[in-house]
Amino acid sequence: MSAQTSTNNLSEFKKYIEGDEINITDYANAVQYKYKLNLNLYNNNANSESYVRVAPNQIMEKLGMEQMQEMSSNFGGMTVNSNEVWEEMLDNDELLKSQYDVVAGKWAENLDEVVLILDRDGKISDYTLYALGLLDPDDLAEKYQTLLKGEEIEKMDVQSYTYDELLDLTFKLVLNTDYYKKEGNYWKDMQDDKDYMNNLLNDAMDVKVVGIIKPNEEAVGTAMSSSYGGIGYKSSLKEYVIEKINESEIVKEQKENEKINVFTGMEFSEKNEDFDISKLSTEEMQYISSLSQTELAELMQAYSDNNNATYESNLEKLGVVNIDEPSGIYIYPIDFDSKEEIGNIIENYNQKQRDEDKEENVITYSDIIGIMMNSVTNIIDVISYVLIAFVSVSLIVSSIMIGIITYISVLERIKEIGILRSIGASKKDISRVFNAETLIEGLAAGLLGIGVTALLCIPANVVIKNVVGVSGIASLPYQGAIALVIISVILTTIAGLIPSKLAAKKDPVEALRTE
Repeated sequence: MSAQTSTNNLSEFKKYIEGDEINITDYANAVQYKYKLNLNLYNNNANSESYVRVAPNQIMEKLGMEQMQEMSSNFGGMTVNSNEVWEEMLDNDELLKSQYDVVAGKWAENLDEVVLILDRDGKISDYTLYALGLLDPDDLAEKYQTLLKGEEIEKMDVQSYTYDELLDLTFKLVLNTDYYKKEGNYWKDMQDDKDYMNNLLNDAMDVKVVGIIKPNEEAVGTAMSSSYGGIGYKSSLKEYVIEKINESEIVKEQKENEKINVFTGMEFSEKNEDFDISKLSTEEMQYISSLSQTELAELMQAYSDNNNATYESNLEKLGVVNIDEPSGIYIYPIDFDSKEEIGNIIENYNQKQRDEDKEENVITYSDIIGIMMNSVTNIIDVISYVLIAFVSVSLIVSSIMIGIITYISVLERIKEIGILRSIGASKKDISRVFNAETLIEGLAAGLLGIGVTALLCIPANVVIKNVVGVSGIASLPYQGAIALVIISVILTTIAGLIPSKLAAKKDPVEALRTE
C-alpha cells in the first residue's frame, strides 16, 4: 500500500485553476479547498458543569477507538474524518438552496453563524446529539463500557427538541494558539488548567446556530454528505481561523526563529539526546533554579518532547496553515458533460507539467462519480443491449405485419386498381397510392404512440415519486419524440414497398374481371 502512495503539489494546481488560462467555474458548481486544520469548538448545553468539546469530535476517543480515528485521518489525508459532524458548506448558495429547505430560522450569512442539518425525516441521530454536546458524551462512554461487559443498559428515551431550543444553541470557538500561555522563555500548554480554560471559553467567540435545514423532496443528492444530521459552517469561518492563527504572537515567535522550540525555549534536537546540565548557560541555570519541583518536572517533560519535535511539527500543532497550500481540492461538476471537461482540464495540466519536465507537479486524482458509474454503466449497457434486442425483434415482426396488411389491402382492392389503370393511371401512380397510405399509417401510429407515452408519463411520475421520492424521472424529450415519429414513418413505408410494387404490376384487364 505504501508503494502505491503518492502526493500532489496542490499549491501549483490551485494556481492553475484560479489563473486566467482556464475558467473552471464554467464547469463546476463549487471548488472546495481542504486544509489540515482543527476547528476547536465547545458547548456547555449538556448536563455538565463545564464546557464539552464538540469539535474535533471526542466521541471516538471516549469510546477507546483512538486508533480507528487515527487510521481514518491518515487514509483521509486530512483532519476532517467520517465521524465528524461539523462540515464546511459549499460556496454556492443557489445550489444549497435548491437542495435544502429551511424549516426554521435562516441560512448562515456571517462567519460566526452555522446551520443545523436534519435528515430527510427531520431527525438527527443519537451519535450527533452526543457529538454536539446536547447529550453528555461521558454517559455514552459509560453505557458503552457496560455493553462491553455483557451487561444490559436501560433503553434511552427518544429525545425531542423544539426548533427554538435548537436555534438557541451557541458554541465557543477556540484557536489552537489560544491554549498556550507565555511563561519565561517558553509557551506552556494550559489545557489542563481549569481556571485558564474557563476564562478562555467565557471570552471566546460565539458561533451560533441561526437556521435548521433538511434535504427537500426534490433533491436526489445533497452537497453535504451528512446523512444523520450535523452542523454546516461557512468557508469564511475556516479562513478566519487560519488568519487569526497566523497573526498570533506564538506563531510569529516560532516563525521568527526556526531553530528554537517555542514550547521549551530550547533548540530543536537533530537527534535524541539525554539531558546534560553541563551544557546549560548561566542564564538557563538561573532560570531552572528559580522553578518549583512541579515546574521543573514539566520542563523536563518538555525537554523530552523536544527530542521528537521539529519546526514543521510545531507549526502543525499550532494549526498554522498556508491558504495557498491546501491538503485537498474537491471539484463539484455541474453535470456529466462538465465532469468530462474538468477531467480534460486536469489532463491538459498534467501534460503541460510533463512537457516542462515538472513530473512532481503531475496530479493524481480520484473521480468518485466515475468510479461509482463504471460498474453502473456496465450494468446499464447490458440491460440496454437486451432491450435493443427485444425492440429489434418487435420492429421486424411489426414491419412484416405491416407488409402483410398492406398486401391484403392490395388483394381486396384489385378491381379498384383495374379501374384506375383503365382511366389512365400509370404503374407508378398505383404504387404511390399504397406508399402514401403506408406513410400516413406510420405518421398516425407514431403520433398516437407519442401521445399515449406522454400521457402515461404523468401517472408514472406520480407512482415513482410516492415510492422512491424522486419526481420528474419519466419524461419524453421533444427531440426523441420527433425521432420516433420519423422512425415509425420510415419503417411503415419500407414495409409497404413490396405490396405497392405488386399492386402496380397487376394487369388492368385481369383486375377489371375480379369481383
